[in-house]
Amino acid sequence: MQGAMVNINQNILNDTLLTQSFSQQDSPLAQCQLVAKMYAGIENAVAVLSDLKANRSYIYSGGVGTAMGLDIGTEIDSIWEEGLFSRIRPDDLEAKHAMELQFFHMLKDLPNHERYDYYVNSILHMRNAQDEYVPVQHRMFYIRSADNGSVWMALCLYNFPPQQVESDNYFGRIVNSRTGKIMLPDRQQVNDILSEREKEVLRMIKTGSSSKEIAARFSISVYTVNRHRQNILQKLHVNNSMAALRIADAIHLLEN
Repeated sequence: MQGAMVNINQNILNDTLLTQSFSQQDSPLAQCQLVAKMYAGIENAVAVLSDLKANRSYIYSGGVGTAMGLDIGTEIDSIWEEGLFSRIRPDDLEAKHAMELQFFHMLKDLPNHERYDYYVNSILHMRNAQDEYVPVQHRMFYIRSADNGSVWMALCLYNFPPQQVESDNYFGRIVNSRTGKIMLPDRQQVNDILSEREKEVLRMIKTGSSSKEIAARFSISVYTVNRHRQNILQKLHVNNSMAALRIADAIHLLEN
């Protein structure tokens, strides 16, 4: 069951990130690769740069990769670093994906120039060379957006925590690096993504109801139902109802 939830959350992020539209502009790849290499060298981190437009990742391994016994390549045709994910404790991987999903939706509502002030900072547990779970600090930044607002380049850093970790649980927060403000997962913020009527419509979509059946149930027009459908897709930043349902399930949006 844990593995299924991890796959669901990963699929949700995959649908959300890769279905964005990108406008034409000069590629920022070389500049972002330099940033990733510098982080890997300065912090001895494993740095993963993901190009969401090309669905490709570039991996730079510092001393932590050697210490952990990680055997990972330098380029992969995916935004998912499965060689690293397979080392993360399943519960932590599920929580990591859910946190990144909330982070993505928060950033989509911010102007491009404000997005770079925020990053995700988590403590999760990964198997080391001795096949033992040890705490690892994971940070995730969106370091470039397209001129149409789509998030383009993501940078993930894995290294050892700067201090001893007391808890054995996953812990994640969103940090504003400009102000130092820490934002913990906000259940109310998640609940408010959709209106109550939009949640009702989405629940009926989940049961397989047609727009006509939904209209009859709530005594509204089919046009109004279709408008609710469009609003749901826009607010969840997806292109179809199946992707919207996967996101809603992952963040428990329809439980209340």
